[in-house]
Amino acid sequence: MQGSLSIERMCQLGQVSRANFYRWLKPNPSSEDEMEVRSAIQRIVLEHRRRYGYRRVTAELRKRGHVINHKRVARIMRQDHLLAAQPRAFVVTTDSDHELAVYLNLSHRMELTGVNQLWVADITYIRLKNEFVYLAVILDGYSRKVVGWALDRTLAARLAIEALTHAITQRQPPPGLVHHSDRGVQYASGSYVAILEKHQILPSMSRPANPYDNANCESFFKTLKREEIYANSYIDLDHLRANMEEFIEHYYNSCRLHSALGYRSPEEFERGALMQTTSLGATMSFWRHEKIYRNEKPDQAGSPDHRFDESSVGYSSAAWSPPEPASASPTEKHSGQSEAV
Repeated sequence: MQGSLSIERMCQLGQVSRANFYRWLKPNPSSEDEMEVRSAIQRIVLEHRRRYGYRRVTAELRKRGHVINHKRVARIMRQDHLLAAQPRAFVVTTDSDHELAVYLNLSHRMELTGVNQLWVADITYIRLKNEFVYLAVILDGYSRKVVGWALDRTLAARLAIEALTHAITQRQPPPGLVHHSDRGVQYASGSYVAILEKHQILPSMSRPANPYDNANCESFFKTLKREEIYANSYIDLDHLRANMEEFIEHYYNSCRLHSALGYRSPEEFERGALMQTTSLGATMSFWRHEKIYRNEKPDQAGSPDHRFDESSVGYSSAAWSPPEPASASPTEKHSGQSEAV
């Protein structure tokens, strides 16, 4: 109160907002503090080659000891013309019009508890000055780390096989790993499936026309093209391959902060996961068919032969055998209840 008038009433009479009044009461930050923050933001933006937006810059500033609001970071970046480049439209390149075997989608049933339980694979195109080239990648579904990749001028199966071989060599996954991909001919080819079976890896494929089943790879491609491809120009395929290795191995996997990982890099996230209790494996949920599991004839003790409320038990995918190929449309509607197995 100021005499008989409240601050709210005086702001109304003076036609100013209360926020501006309180802002006026507080001392402005010193020019030295402002310059220090601007300098730190510029260093982070340059270190990451203008790939970071204001959210990741804010997270990086806080990791370095600065107490700062994301709105202030966005304002400074906008004033200094440091905002990240915006993504371009996505182009679908998957060829799933083939008569090869298609496998059930296991990935959307899984609850991951560690690395090397689910790998996600996909292919995208990159346009150079005089040609198109193609990049195949494999990500760990738990840590988002790129565990295998290959770059070539062809979409033939050997491109995907090279990425898979790279991933297996680097990670040495245990039996029971689930490999998820779209229904592209590269992943359904006999030579590719033979490598999966040799290493006891379970194949899994997306539902028709559903890119959300492969969201991790789509997110990586979006980041790659926005932060690396569209921000640079390349002389030829060898020049692109050198930059791709630098981006994936030395930046994306080891340095870049991921919002989905609590603003940690994939390698930092994996190191933190290894310090926690090791789980036997991922859990999976399956639909129980009503015709088989419905409660029709209780036994003499009054307990049903099959109950809907059976408790879930832990399941390790390492104990699985590879599933049989499904039909081209394995997503039949089932009634019943989902249960963890």
